[in-house]
Amino acid sequence: MALDGIFLSKIKDELLREIAFSRVEKVHQPSREELVIHLRGKSGAKKLFLSIRGNSPRIHLTEYAPENPAVPPMFCMLMRKKLLNAQLVDIRQSGLDRILYLDFNATNEIGDKIKLILSIEIMAKYSNIILFDGDGKIVDAIKRVDLSQSAVRQILPGFKYIAPPPQSKLNITDHTTENIIAQVKTFPSKSLSSAVLGTLQGASPLTCRELCGEYGELYTDEISDKGFEYLSKNLDDLRNIIMNESGVPFMLKDETGKPVDFSFFPIRQYGDRYRTEIKSSFSELLDEFYYECDRLERTKQKGQDLVKLLNSAIARVSKKLSLRQAELAHCADREKLRINAELINANLYRLEKGALFYDLENYYDENKPIRIKADPSKSPAQNAQKYFKEYRKAKTAEQLLTGFIEESKQELAYLETVADSLERADTQAEIDEIRNELSLGGYVKKKRGTDKKSSKTLPPIEYRTTDGFRVLVGRNNVQNDKLSLKTAAKNDMWLHTQKFPGSHVIIVSDNREISDEAIVEAAEIAAYHSKARDAKLVPVDYTYVKNLKKPQGAPYGKVIYHVYYSVNVTPDRDKINAKLSKVK
Repeated sequence: MALDGIFLSKIKDELLREIAFSRVEKVHQPSREELVIHLRGKSGAKKLFLSIRGNSPRIHLTEYAPENPAVPPMFCMLMRKKLLNAQLVDIRQSGLDRILYLDFNATNEIGDKIKLILSIEIMAKYSNIILFDGDGKIVDAIKRVDLSQSAVRQILPGFKYIAPPPQSKLNITDHTTENIIAQVKTFPSKSLSSAVLGTLQGASPLTCRELCGEYGELYTDEISDKGFEYLSKNLDDLRNIIMNESGVPFMLKDETGKPVDFSFFPIRQYGDRYRTEIKSSFSELLDEFYYECDRLERTKQKGQDLVKLLNSAIARVSKKLSLRQAELAHCADREKLRINAELINANLYRLEKGALFYDLENYYDENKPIRIKADPSKSPAQNAQKYFKEYRKAKTAEQLLTGFIEESKQELAYLETVADSLERADTQAEIDEIRNELSLGGYVKKKRGTDKKSSKTLPPIEYRTTDGFRVLVGRNNVQNDKLSLKTAAKNDMWLHTQKFPGSHVIIVSDNREISDEAIVEAAEIAAYHSKARDAKLVPVDYTYVKNLKKPQGAPYGKVIYHVYYSVNVTPDRDKINAKLSKVK
């Protein structure tokens, strides 16, 4: 669901309770279209996240603040200059429009008290974050809009702030249900849900479909009195939710635990297709919902060059592997060459030069007749030597190709593990470590000016099982090697998915006997941190670290083991992040 004006009103009410009269401590701008305001008030430190990205514009408190760039953008510097130590005194919404105004009491350069307003306009690709003063003069905006972009509304420093033109829709809190129904009936050529969407201010298509229920797809002039009675009741219920500051943060998830939709009231239109979860706050709801989507998109953008490089390398190695396998298949007939040579040698006494072929008895196959092609310019002995030479050549080629094929398989498996690590990378630091790994392998050139000693390496991702065992997860292949072969003790438990690229996972024993429960939970973590994270049932191998060996010349992350056990698990995103309490 899009974040509509009604849902935004729930966010506004919640933010007023949580951060009203807090002071601004820091301001960060993780990307061109995102802003994080660090606040401190009576309830402690809070991070207010504002985004105007086209696919996910929103405002809420966050626990997943994105990584900041090394050099802050100019808008961020301006925000720091204007808002540091300012007090947030109010949060307003115009009707049920998708615009929030954050009112700040601030101090200017000469010490005078001033009022500053930060507006976030949530309007798809036209979304914006604008700072203006108490007189309505624009200080600046994340997106500047000049006359060439809009003849209606310019958003430039020094210009008067003008709110977006309002839609000709009815605010459910200002109009009776009878008035709203009457307006809906003026759309005779539209479905009921579309008519409600065209009538109600701040209502998303999902909300309108829910209000209409089974009557949603019928045209308004086809609706019976019973249908409008159903709509009337739901409109009354919706009004009570808005005016009484009630509503519940509902999230819908698919069978893999991935969030698919959200609302402030129960969603029935999907039936039993998805399971419903209730979150503790609307901020938590939006934070969790958009985190996964934003993470994947952000990582894809930041590591796009690596994605292209890996795809190209995987395609190249796959092609080379296929060609070598085809060549090896041709070598499979080498025994026929040897037999031809030996049969000719065994019959030299009765063969003559100049023949195009030799008709002989194959004593290797019950003396069945066989016709062997011959070169008429060569003697029978020379033809035999030719077949022997081709046989030896094919034998040598087979040995070489077998080695080359194994090398190609190892390289392909390695590249796939790197691609999996990149897909799961959350931060720029993780991407940089993967880039460094590829540079060590000669796949990318090392950037000038990079100092290996000064670069900080990320620690493994850490979890804790229900019974208190630490579980460490490697972020990339270099870290996998270090974790499994250097950091882990011999009596620690090592886990990895079968036949799927994934992270090395270690259960730290701390000289305790590792429980079966801890192994199962760690196996779920291993499955989650692998290519099989969305699968229903994933086989995971586990063994003691002392059973691991590193083959000579093997790529990063490659280990072998012969003594092991296996367990089948289902990775559950919520179980792993909540029950196992990830250490941030």
